[in-house]
Amino acid sequence: MKKISICVFLLLVAAAFTQSGAPQNAFTPSQIKFGPAPPFLQPGAQLAILEGDPMASSGDYTIRLKMPSGYEIAPHTHPTRENVTVLSGTLSVGMGDKFDPAHMMSFPAGSFAYLDPEMHHYALASGATIIQIHGMSPLRVDYINPADDPSKAK
Repeated sequence: MKKISICVFLLLVAAAFTQSGAPQNAFTPSQIKFGPAPPFLQPGAQLAILEGDPMASSGDYTIRLKMPSGYEIAPHTHPTRENVTVLSGTLSVGMGDKFDPAHMMSFPAGSFAYLDPEMHHYALASGATIIQIHGMSPLRVDYINPADDPSKAK
């Protein structure tokens, strides 16, 4: 009886997907639309919001960040935990207040890392790189050196 109930449930789920198309909370790669990254990142990166509002005062968010090879993110912190999955390319990450390629660890596609609030870190994309970040809003980048913040450039 239990097997029949499970089979019926799976058939109903499959029928729902067939009749209505993909649910609003699921995306295939072709459905993910990238646009310009926010002004607190250097030009050249692109961002896609998959879930939530990363700029809201609270709530969950999931984003993807697409970076060209050589793209750098200067030393910074975040007020909330940052959970990062490397989907393609390689993301090199270093810890500290100064960008130093000699002290970075490389994370190829398939890697996952989390960075606790106020952890000083910086990043470099090797090859075209896409990362997925999820966490709690608001997403904020607080640069160690305020001169590194492109949103403050004059």
